[in-house]
Amino acid sequence: MTVEDIEKAIVKLTSAELARFRTWFAKYDAEQFDKKIERDARAGKLDRLAERAITDFRKGRAREL
Repeated sequence: MTVEDIEKAIVKLTSAELARFRTWFAKYDAEQFDKKIERDARAGKLDRLAERAITDFRKGRAREL
């Protein structure tokens, strides 16, 4: 199955089916993003960003969200 096949199938969905798909895909996409962040964190890919954030915080270059 190609992306084009998926696109063709999606445009044929009813409004209710599209809403259900959208909900499912949002959850699926978030789960995939979380897994990538976890892999990157374990691999040390986020260490430099974390160090920079801590340094900025210690130098007073942070604000409450």
